[in-house]
Amino acid sequence: MQPANLQPSNFQLGLIGYPLGHSLSPKIHAAALKACGLEGNYSLFPNHPEDRQGLKELLARVRAGEIHGLNVTIPHKQSVIEFMDELTPTAQAIGAVNTIYLRKDKLIGDNTDAAGFLSDLKKFIGNRELGVGKSAIVLGAGGSARAVVYALLNDGWQVTLAARRTEQAEQLANSFSSYKVQVTDFSSFIIHHSSFSLLVNTTPVGMTPNIDASPLPENTIYAKNTIIYDLVYNPRETKLVRDTRAQGLSATTGLGMLIEQAALAFELWTDHNPPRKILFEAVGATRPE
Repeated sequence: MQPANLQPSNFQLGLIGYPLGHSLSPKIHAAALKACGLEGNYSLFPNHPEDRQGLKELLARVRAGEIHGLNVTIPHKQSVIEFMDELTPTAQAIGAVNTIYLRKDKLIGDNTDAAGFLSDLKKFIGNRELGVGKSAIVLGAGGSARAVVYALLNDGWQVTLAARRTEQAEQLANSFSSYKVQVTDFSSFIIHHSSFSLLVNTTPVGMTPNIDASPLPENTIYAKNTIIYDLVYNPRETKLVRDTRAQGLSATTGLGMLIEQAALAFELWTDHNPPRKILFEAVGATRPE
């Protein structure tokens, strides 16, 4: 992987989004810089959703070489696109940007969410037996779902979307027209929930402070060998993960995806591949088994 530009002696990196008060990214990237023997800082740049001028000014600092790389999170993964000179094929296919850098004087919008999710998913599945082959159901149809669906489709999975807003799910499915993505309404999914090997929750249900909420009913029973992947990583064990583990199933949160997408972005900025173990330790965790 090539570095974004000639390497600076002191990397200035950061995250744009709103709000950012509970972000783990500063700890992750500070650990990455230290582990790779690099000088630099990782700053938070909270930018209100309606502050288009603030967004423009921050990206101008990247163009000027004052900032060497940015992560992008909610609500700006799509709003930054109009300011990019180029999108990578992945970012273009997903329709969202989570990583920005300057290359040959061009502002590039990239997306490491899909690769980060797939990398962590494969590590988590390992040699586990899949109950119904490579069949997955994805809960939700927002920005995170786009990256997850893109990753799964490109890895040969059959994907079904289940969302409360069926129209939004159909729009997402249609954006991957070269694949056959099934869409079901949420109530139908609840009734026929046993015909898949992998369930991925991309909704924010269960996120702090609503830690007693789950996207699925309390008495949901899964088929044997079903694997649950909940993109929510705060709290460290969501109710969805807790409930499915109580049935003896394999379940994990999205902390591993957060680490992987961060490491991939860091490599794009610096041409250094940080050790994942160090990044997990930076946020007081180990790789879930």
